Amino acid sequence: MTLLITIFAAVFVTYKWYTLRNPKLQLEVLAFMFWGASIMWLVDAIFEYSELRGEYFNQAPMDMLNDAFLGLSVIAVALVIWIVRMLITDPSGTVREVLKKK
Repeated sequence: MTLLITIFAAVFVTYKWYTLRNPKLQLEVLAFMFWGASIMWLVDAIFEYSELRGEYFNQAPMDMLNDAFLGLSVIAVALVIWIVRMLITDPSGTVREVLKKK
């Protein structure tokens, strides 16, 4: 479930990065984070499948729910990192302007 959620997030952000083409948004950073997480979960799924074989596809509903929460928390952490990076780099100068007014 974590693999599926992060792949959907990676595909969505990559699509937005490609269609918007706005360097100020720095969506490529977010896309790289999601693709990196997707590759990590893919490797995890391959090793887990090699251990469990057919049982890998018969997960308990509680395990699937835990995996879904883990996938959503990975997306939330990546979004927080991206927002903090945007605030620090301040590509459009918005934070700088607000601080100058005070």
